[in-house]
Amino acid sequence: LTLLFALLAAGVGVSDRASSQELSWASQAFGDGFDDFERPRHGSVPVDQQYAFGPQAFPSLLEGGARPVIEPLQPERISFAHNEPPGTILIDSGSRQLYFTLTEDEAYVYPISVGREGFTWAGTEKISRIAEWPDWYPPKEMRERDPRLPEKMLGGIRNPLGATALFLGNTLYRIHGTNDPKTIGQAASSGCFRMLNGHAVHLASLVEIGTTVKVLPNMIERPAS
Repeated sequence: LTLLFALLAAGVGVSDRASSQELSWASQAFGDGFDDFERPRHGSVPVDQQYAFGPQAFPSLLEGGARPVIEPLQPERISFAHNEPPGTILIDSGSRQLYFTLTEDEAYVYPISVGREGFTWAGTEKISRIAEWPDWYPPKEMRERDPRLPEKMLGGIRNPLGATALFLGNTLYRIHGTNDPKTIGQAASSGCFRMLNGHAVHLASLVEIGTTVKVLPNMIERPAS
């Protein structure tokens, strides 16, 4: 760990694997509740599970760790028939893929993680904010459930929101990078859409405030413009 931070201080890039090691403390402390943060899990959480790693509280302001430079990672460009204008984001929750339309028959395709059972959703939103190394503010309901949580966690390699986040309308949902790449391709989040950090940086370079995002349970139900 000391060597890792020494490399970061020297400006050396960090692999997704190394970043996921930095995140492990969070998953150990909070289990599957410590993902995306915007919504608590359904149902009550037994006290012995809440405090399985001790009742100690984190400080109200929690450091997120270093913020290394993440290079954009270009995804595969594929043939993709659709009815959307270029520059539209289509999310296929069923196949766990995100498409960014380029032409009438081409798109970039990114592997993603989607909401786990009980946390999936569908609809159309606009990107309302783009943030690098976003901070996290645990909602009141989550802090009531687990008083150990900080009031704020700064962005960084320890923050599971990753290197970049695209906020969707006035919702609590985001398309964001992750410091835990092993979750990509899984139904593991609380409704947000996770990408590799490099992919999130790449996508953020293509979009702007107001970009349309359409979330579909299955691309067979692809909407018309």
